[in-house]
Amino acid sequence: MSDTSVESLAAKVDELEQRLTRREDEIDVRNLQYLYGYLIDKCMYDQVVDLFTDDAEVRFFGGVWKGKEGVRRLYVDRFRKRFTHNNNGPIDGFLLDHPQLQTIVTIEPDGKTARLRGRSTMQAGRHKDYEGDAPHLKKRQWWEGGLYENTYKKGEDGKWRIHVLNYFPHWHANFEDGWANTDPEFTPFIRETYPADPAGPDELIDEHWLWPVHKLLPFHMKHPITGEEMVAERWEGDAKRDAERAAAKARG
Repeated sequence: MSDTSVESLAAKVDELEQRLTRREDEIDVRNLQYLYGYLIDKCMYDQVVDLFTDDAEVRFFGGVWKGKEGVRRLYVDRFRKRFTHNNNGPIDGFLLDHPQLQTIVTIEPDGKTARLRGRSTMQAGRHKDYEGDAPHLKKRQWWEGGLYENTYKKGEDGKWRIHVLNYFPHWHANFEDGWANTDPEFTPFIRETYPADPAGPDELIDEHWLWPVHKLLPFHMKHPITGEEMVAERWEGDAKRDAERAAAKARG
C-alpha cells in the first residue's frame, strides 16, 4: 500500500472518529435533557441541581438565576418549598408531567459546547383531596407549553452538564376554559430579585411575554438549506400593539 493510500485511510478513520464522537455527544446531551425532565416531574430537585455546571444560569419566567447557588435557590427554595412542602421527591396529590419533545441538538466545533432546542407540553395540578391553606396549595389544574434554548458544556471528566437552561413558557391554560380564554398574565411575572425575594433571580429579563402575545424564541441554529438566520416577521397589527404597550409602561 502506497504512502498516499495510507494517508487517505488515516484521514478517513479520523473523519469517522470525529463523526462518531459528535453523534455520541448528541445522544449524551439529549439523554441529559430527558433525565432533567424525569427528575423535575418527580420533584427530585437536589438531583436536578447536580446536572448543572458550577457557573450555570437558569433563565425562567423573566428572571436569571446565576451559579450553583442561584440554581439551588430556584429549584429548592422556590419550587421544592412551593410544590412539595420542601420534600425532595413526589408527594401525593401533586402532578407535574412535562415530556421533553422535538429536541434538536447542535454540537459546536470545539466539541465542548452543545446547544439544544426542545419543546415541553405540561400537565400539572393539585388534587382536591390534598389542598393546603396557602393560595398556591389550593386545588388547581392547568396546561403549559414552552420551549427550551439551552447550552451545555463537556467537563474535563468527559461528562456533559447544563450550562444555560433557558426555558421560555409560551402559554398557559386551565382545563375548564382552555387557551382561548387565558388571562394575559395567567401566572404573575417575576418582578423582584434576590435578596428582596429570598428565592428570586439575580436579575430580571425585560423581554418577557406570555400568550396571547405570540413571538418567536430565536433559533440557535441557522436554516440547514439556505444557511440563513431564521427570523420571523412581526405582523403590523401586533407591532402596533407592542408599541402601545411599551408607551403605556413608560408612562407608568
